[in-house]
Amino acid sequence: MADQYDLIILGSGPGGYVAAIRASQLGMKVAIVERELLGGICLNWGCIPTKALLRTSEIYHYMSHADAYGLKADNPGFDLAKVVERSRQVAGQLNRGVTGLMKKNKVDVHEGFGAITGKGKLSVKAEDGKTTELTAKSIMIATGARARDLPFAKADGKRIWTYRHAMVPEEVPSKLLVIGSGAIGIEFASFYSDLGVEVTVVEMLDRILPVEDEDVSKHMLKTLKKQGMTIMTGAGVEKLEAGTKSVKAAIKDAKGKVTESEFSHAIVAIGIVPNTEDIGIDTLGVKTAKNGHIEVDGFGRTNVDGILAIGDVTGPPWLAHKASHEGVIAVEKLAGKDPHPFTTDNIPGCTYSRPQVASVGLTEARAKEAGHEVKVGNFPFIGNGKAIALGEADGFVKTVFDAKTGELLGAHMIGAEVTELIQGYAVARQLETTEQELMHTVFPHPTLSEMMHESVLDAYDRVLHI
Repeated sequence: MADQYDLIILGSGPGGYVAAIRASQLGMKVAIVERELLGGICLNWGCIPTKALLRTSEIYHYMSHADAYGLKADNPGFDLAKVVERSRQVAGQLNRGVTGLMKKNKVDVHEGFGAITGKGKLSVKAEDGKTTELTAKSIMIATGARARDLPFAKADGKRIWTYRHAMVPEEVPSKLLVIGSGAIGIEFASFYSDLGVEVTVVEMLDRILPVEDEDVSKHMLKTLKKQGMTIMTGAGVEKLEAGTKSVKAAIKDAKGKVTESEFSHAIVAIGIVPNTEDIGIDTLGVKTAKNGHIEVDGFGRTNVDGILAIGDVTGPPWLAHKASHEGVIAVEKLAGKDPHPFTTDNIPGCTYSRPQVASVGLTEARAKEAGHEVKVGNFPFIGNGKAIALGEADGFVKTVFDAKTGELLGAHMIGAEVTELIQGYAVARQLETTEQELMHTVFPHPTLSEMMHESVLDAYDRVLHI
């Protein structure tokens, strides 16, 4: 006799496990199916452990520049094994936390590979080969995505790495090639560069961090070059061959010239592929886009009744907080509530490099493309007392408003701790705040957040401190 549920969730990442908790709160009998570790990629191999690594490299950077703060820290060093161990311990602690949350919310956890076998039916195959049959009124697919390989050079974990390999290195690269300059590529470039590694970043588009505002991309390019990185935009890797002790790469630059270079290691960060294979979506005819992502409406519903999908498997932006929010909305709609349909308009994006990058809403270019007449404000970190006191005077805050209505269309930041600041603009966007409310908000002094206020003032020719 199959175990029966109101909802079965396939995948326990930040989309799946949050959806399971909310469903349980709403009185549903819930099961979650996970083939690896509770918490998914984000918690175990992505968002959280990478931030632990980046915290280490940040502290090491400060130790190496202690003299700037009147301190002495002669000949600082690091133990790579302990650096990696700390990162894994952080991930392990949070994994145990999710396990506790499942128990607290009475969510049944089935370990193994799950596949839909029919309407309301799902089969779970455990590592020992044992199969468990489950049934439910609804099934939610939250299987996430995985790193995309180069078609001509698959990651081997030794010389050619994906993000997973880059998080648990057995040795520090001497010369590192990073292919791709999205958030993942730039974060790892920053981490290894701060540990003293010679880093080269290759990006096929005409600028790094291509989804960010162009001013942010330009500033980041300048900063990373100043830190000693080699950045190649409009370039591509034509060939990548792994040897026993090195990686040989043929790189075509923006002018079409091909140069062969040798690196100790290479990280491939060129995007992700949705995990839709062998989970049974073909069985019921679940519709997918050309890129393989499952198509859903604003409530996570697919074209097949009773089948929902959330998170990375449904397409960009590939962000944990987006998946969690999608999961909550999908479950609330399923429970008969009346949530607003999910949109990506107010989803903040963050890159935890040095300097950090954060944004929400439209870039200046996209706002203009959408037909808006814009007012743009910009305030530099060098004009902020707290930033100068911190020794973090590099960066800026940029805001984009609709000139006619005063609507905050977008906000873009680069600099220290901007990933903690962006939520202020995200709240403002959600509340449909105009420039007037932001101007009349009192920001505490001295804080980095004052730059947010000044950027708004600058858009309307009222800036005070520059």
